[in-house]
Amino acid sequence: MKPEYHTSRRLLVLFCFALMIAGSSQAYSTGIGTDQDDMGDVAIAGCTCHAENPDNSITVILDDVPYRYSAGTIYQMAIQLIGGPEIDTESNTAGFSMRVSAGTLSGAEGFEDLVQNWEDDTATLTHAGSGSKTEGRTWTIIWAAPESGEGIVTFWLAGNSVNGDGIPSELDRWNRLSISIDEGADDGETRTIFSGNGQITPPAAKEGHVDLHEMGAALRAHWLGLLGFGAVILVILFCGLFLRYGLSRHHTGRSNLLKLRIKHLRRGDQL
Repeated sequence: MKPEYHTSRRLLVLFCFALMIAGSSQAYSTGIGTDQDDMGDVAIAGCTCHAENPDNSITVILDDVPYRYSAGTIYQMAIQLIGGPEIDTESNTAGFSMRVSAGTLSGAEGFEDLVQNWEDDTATLTHAGSGSKTEGRTWTIIWAAPESGEGIVTFWLAGNSVNGDGIPSELDRWNRLSISIDEGADDGETRTIFSGNGQITPPAAKEGHVDLHEMGAALRAHWLGLLGFGAVILVILFCGLFLRYGLSRHHTGRSNLLKLRIKHLRRGDQL
């Protein structure tokens, strides 16, 4: 019986170890506010469960950021991730975690169900389950600025671009940014803040798109331009000749002396 006891114990240990590995490999597709080991806020520390360091091939963009904020004002901003694995809207494509030092965060109209406050903390915002499948890895959010006297407000944002297999690995890449906004007169001007190497590849052309150069439009435009230029030159020459030889000999307003001179020239007489 003793050997069977040791065998059962080994199987139990292996089973528990397998559960630990499986649990540690779960992706946070329904949102995240703290990292895998509860060592800190993901918005600040980054998505360390996927990789230890951020990857600058991932561009994290925060758009429509005011230069200064007015107390109590509502600001709409856009988060976008560019780079990483190909987007497949049938599975998870990306996620984010955001925190502000003051004010409250929420989803903009149409995005209320795609984002959520982590553990009901309105100073944090992350993707929801449906928000991890957004086309273009984009989310529109609302930041309600704090009351007057708060001063500088800091934003932290981490974004993770994933391949959708649900397992954290080096195939998933993340990056982060932070920005501070001071209280003051808001003139309505906004800016775009981004973190990454700036090497953004434009999206591929959609199927069925035909380039104008392939249709010969550029060549046709070239010849049409030359024909138009030639037509203008011909009109100018015609008008010049008409003025020179038409009006100069047949205009009724000439003087009698000029008429006599023309008459003598036609007859071959000498003056």
